[in-house]
Amino acid sequence: MFSLIFLINLLNELDFFKNINVDNSFPIFLSLLNSPSFIFEMFPFIFLISTQLFFITLFNDNQLSIFKYSGLKNSKILWIISLVSFILGLLIITVFYSFSSSLKNFYLDLKTNYTKDGKYLAVITKNGLWIKDVIEDRILIINAVKVDQNFLIDAYISEFDESFRIKRNIVSPRIDISNKNWLVYDAEIFDKNKKQKIKFLKLETNFDYFLIQNLFSNLSSLSILELFELRKNYKSLNYSIIEIDIQLLKLLSFPIYLVLMTVLSSIIMLSTRELKSSILKISFGLFISVIIYYLFNFFNVLGKTEKINLFSSILVPLILLTFINSIMVRRFNEK
Repeated sequence: MFSLIFLINLLNELDFFKNINVDNSFPIFLSLLNSPSFIFEMFPFIFLISTQLFFITLFNDNQLSIFKYSGLKNSKILWIISLVSFILGLLIITVFYSFSSSLKNFYLDLKTNYTKDGKYLAVITKNGLWIKDVIEDRILIINAVKVDQNFLIDAYISEFDESFRIKRNIVSPRIDISNKNWLVYDAEIFDKNKKQKIKFLKLETNFDYFLIQNLFSNLSSLSILELFELRKNYKSLNYSIIEIDIQLLKLLSFPIYLVLMTVLSSIIMLSTRELKSSILKISFGLFISVIIYYLFNFFNVLGKTEKINLFSSILVPLILLTFINSIMVRRFNEK
C-alpha cells in the first residue's frame, strides 16, 4: 500500500515541478514525506485486506477446522483479532499519527516555497489572527483579535516597503474581507507622526474570507496536542471549531473504526468460504470498503456544513457499521 501511495504521490510531484528547476531527488523526497499521512487514511482498507489474507491462509492450510476441533470457536478468533486491531489502533493514533503529521507539516513547509502563495501566510495564535501579505512593493502585517463571519474585528495593519521600512499603520474596529479588496471601516491612519481618520478605506490584498478559511483546513499536519491548542486559539478568535472537532472525534474513534472493519472483513471471508477465488473475495471486500469510505465522507461533509451535529457525523456511520456486523456475527459460529 505504501508503494502504491508513494508512486501516486511521486507522479503528482513530478507534474507539479515539471516547469520548476529543482534537484531530481527533491520530488522523491517530498513523496516520501507526504506518503505516511495518506497511509493513515488508508489504514481501514489495510486492516480489511490484512484480515482477508489472514483468513485465506487459515482456509488454505485448513487451520480453521483444526481450531474448531480443539474448541476454539470462530467468535473467539474474532475476539482475538478484534483486540489486536484495537491495540494497534491506539498505537496508530498515538505514535504513527504524530509521526505522519510531523512529516506532513515539514512537507507543506518545503512545498510552500514553490507555490504562488508562498509570499504570504496566515496563522492563528492566542493573540488572534496574523496575516503576512505582499502586494507589489508593499508588505502588510495584519493582526485581528476576532473573526466575525466575514469581518475582522479590532484589526491593526502595518504597511512596509520592500526593505521592511515602515510606511504607515492602520487601526480599524471592523474590516469587511468578503473579497480581496477589503473595506476598512472607521480607519485611523498613522503616517509619520500624523493621524488621519477615514470613514471608509479600500485595501487591496491577496486574501478574502474564503481563502482565510481554507488556509487552516489541512489539519492532518497537526498532532493531537497541536489540534487541541489550535482549537483553543480558534475559540479565542471566535473562529469556527467544527472541522477541528470532527478531526479530533475521527482520531478518537479511529481504533473502533479499525475493529469494525476487521469484524466486517471476517464476516465477508466466513460468508464466502465456499468461494474458491481469493481475488474475487478481496475484490468484494474492497468494493464494500469503498462504499463505507464514501459513507463516512458523506456524513463528514454533512457535519462540516452543519447539516447535522458533529457527533452524528462521526457516530452514525459507526453505529450503522456496528448494526450490520451485529446481525451477521450471530451466524459466525454456524459457519
